[in-house]
Amino acid sequence: MTPTPDPLAQAHAHDGWQVLEALDSTGSGLSADEASARFERHGRNALPSVPPESTLRRFLRQFKDPMIYVLLGAAVLTTLMGQVVDTVVILAVVLINAVIGYVQEGKAADALEGIRSMLSLDAQVRRDGSWSTIPAEDLVPGDVVRLGAGDKVPADVRILEATNLTAEESALTGESLAVEKSPRAVEVDAALGDRSAIAFSGTTIASGSGRGVVVGTGRHTEIGHITSMLDEVESMETPLTRQMSSFSAKLSIAVVLAAVVMLGLGGVLYEYGLGELVMAAIGFAVAAIPEGLPAVLTITLALGVQKMAGRNSITRRMNSVETLGSVTVIASDKTGTLTRNEMTVRTVVTPASTYDVRGTGYDPAGDITLDGKSVNAAGRSDLRMLAEVAARTNESTVSRKDDRWVLSGEPTDGGLRTFAMKAGIPGDDEHRLAVVPFDSAYKYMATLDEIEGVGRVVNLKGAPDRLLDRCDFQGTGLDEREALDREHWDRVIDELSGQGLRVLAAAVRRAGDATDSLVPSDVDSGGFTFLGLYGIIDPPRQEAIEAIRLVHGAGIRVMMITGDHAGTATAIGREMGIEDEHGAVTGAQLDAADDEEFAELARTRSVFARTSPEHKLRLVAALQDGGDVVAMTGDGVNDAPSLKKADVGVAMGIKGTEATKDAADVVLADDNFATIADSVEMGRTIYDNLRKAIVFILPTNGAQGLVILVSVLLGMTLPLTPVQVLWVNTITAVTLALALAFEPGESDIMRRPPRKPGGSILPRAGVLRIVYVSLLLGAITIGVFLWGQSQGVPLEVSRTIAVNTLVVGQIFYLLASRFTRTSSLRKELLTTNPISWLCIVIMLLLQLAFVYVPFMQTAFASGAVGWTGWLVPLGAGVVVFAVVEVDKALRR
Repeated sequence: MTPTPDPLAQAHAHDGWQVLEALDSTGSGLSADEASARFERHGRNALPSVPPESTLRRFLRQFKDPMIYVLLGAAVLTTLMGQVVDTVVILAVVLINAVIGYVQEGKAADALEGIRSMLSLDAQVRRDGSWSTIPAEDLVPGDVVRLGAGDKVPADVRILEATNLTAEESALTGESLAVEKSPRAVEVDAALGDRSAIAFSGTTIASGSGRGVVVGTGRHTEIGHITSMLDEVESMETPLTRQMSSFSAKLSIAVVLAAVVMLGLGGVLYEYGLGELVMAAIGFAVAAIPEGLPAVLTITLALGVQKMAGRNSITRRMNSVETLGSVTVIASDKTGTLTRNEMTVRTVVTPASTYDVRGTGYDPAGDITLDGKSVNAAGRSDLRMLAEVAARTNESTVSRKDDRWVLSGEPTDGGLRTFAMKAGIPGDDEHRLAVVPFDSAYKYMATLDEIEGVGRVVNLKGAPDRLLDRCDFQGTGLDEREALDREHWDRVIDELSGQGLRVLAAAVRRAGDATDSLVPSDVDSGGFTFLGLYGIIDPPRQEAIEAIRLVHGAGIRVMMITGDHAGTATAIGREMGIEDEHGAVTGAQLDAADDEEFAELARTRSVFARTSPEHKLRLVAALQDGGDVVAMTGDGVNDAPSLKKADVGVAMGIKGTEATKDAADVVLADDNFATIADSVEMGRTIYDNLRKAIVFILPTNGAQGLVILVSVLLGMTLPLTPVQVLWVNTITAVTLALALAFEPGESDIMRRPPRKPGGSILPRAGVLRIVYVSLLLGAITIGVFLWGQSQGVPLEVSRTIAVNTLVVGQIFYLLASRFTRTSSLRKELLTTNPISWLCIVIMLLLQLAFVYVPFMQTAFASGAVGWTGWLVPLGAGVVVFAVVEVDKALRR
């Protein structure tokens, strides 16, 4: 036996009296005592608060990184060695790293606060038989509330009575138009956007008035359900974080194993004391661990954040900048993201002609064309009549505010008003004598107007089928008319609807000179002349179309996931270049699919319509399970959970809700999808530069580790002391490696496919280069040290020349590393990154201080050198540069 559906859980599918009965309430509302008792049971009508993360906890979280653990380990080692200066330097690097992360991240992601700000402050409620205004948080299930234009809906409300009631739900459902609300029950499995019997908490009443009973409060509302989803969503690790974690773990294990092997062999082969061996092993570990790498990583990302801000992309979490560069799929909301969320008349059809209307949004700039040629409405009566009806049956205004055109009123009326302005028809209603407001029961609006030289006229605008039922004629004016061809207009309506256009119709009829009132029965008496149709759409952003083409060229798949209707979604997708030959997949199809079918739909289809927040979340999860790196864009509350789940959540800064912005990793200040393409390019550039930095830094560590390892194995004096090793590591990282962060993107960066998720951060060519440059630099450094010792040079001077060799060798290696594939012997070496030359100058000044400043000589056991101490390192640097250039030439 099939169980009876619950009237409260599915209030949209039951008649109002059934819902009232299930709530043990009446149309007169609750008594104050009963409301108080229910308040004790259900609690406040508010979303539960989550204690904010403490400042200390947020700061400590910055240390939760494998490379930071390596740095702290290095600090412990240097402390055990008694090298206080080394410990202070390393801990300073760790602290700077944490402070940069703390400041950049700002407040932790808290989408709950943004959603709470959407909730209504007050509500009009009927208790003890009278109306009163109470705080919305005091509402309980069973309360009867009153709704009016401009009100925020205070809870989930089952509509009992409605007069022209519409609600703006785009933030919750993705529906671009205001939704009609009525007491009529709908199907049990109706999508969220089709539940016309429910006014949802946090949405706004756009027009009309109504009365309803509260069926859900707090967490038990649809918006509360989204909050629960946000609580359950775990943010994904970024690809870079995963790669760096793997890289640092492998490096740490390799260093420890090599140190142990060196300790054992040194003890067996030579008569080193235990203290000497331990100090050598610690020196090897300090040499091999790239202390400066986390700082370079963080600073490179921070610089990327600043560059992105200059391109209208505000990054809330630093790693997200790089993650954008590894994206394989961009899943985008439609309304307000790919489209403008500004209804626009795209075409008008009269009995005589079909006109195209240019321009988008509420800006009245734009021509009206016939067969590609601009026409003037004043000379074409059919076009002028359509524009006059659009202007007269209209309650909206469109005005210029600062540098934008702003709508006051309902979006569809705004589109019609803008069309009338393009046709040169003023937006005044001073000749209006009477009006029948739009009502969802009859789906039209009519006005009685006194028109100079014509007399009194009834203008009618509304749903095409309702107007056709009331028309006997079709024509281009009041008197230029012929018999109505209903079949023709039905075909035209189907054709326009198939293009994803919302279709409205216009009609006129003369009224008697004594007529001064207008009621629906007057309109329903018929006798109208059908003037034609308006084809209206929420137009795509032109810049978004170009951006989609660009990211397709970069091998990135673009999906559109919207709460809008399937026909509209398919048409917009086709226009934007998001092709899906089978049309849009609907939310109902997703619900009917099992896990395997769902994953297949996510993998192969590109346009999804009538989706709920759960669908969006599942689609993102399915893509991630398939190995994709997903960027999700959106502006509504319904997008917040999927934005948080995605590898990169991208919110719109102007039209986006606070909840969406707080759930996102990146906020677009200009609401421009095209900025995402710039962000992807920047992300790829940053990743390239990080790779260059790693391939540049590691040979320093490899060479130093090799020097100490070989010295111990050969039983010779160490060419470098641990503190000198730390000096080279630190100044190389903070000067030369940092210069690579300023490298511009290479010319083919947006023509490459996305890198494979989960791969190594180092390419094979990079590993090979690290190995041979480490061997080359290490061998030259040992050779220079032995040469100095053979010449009878003091030990501290020989070591200083060895340090100079490492430093100058790294300078020449930097010049070779700036271009990964192409030769560095080009003018761009001098012109494209002036910061690199500044960094070289700074490093040389620091090295001069290391060699000649007395307190530096004392701290680092260095000594002053003559010209030979610089010429030999210069020759070594030229050798390193030449070998790397030969390698690149052979690869080309």
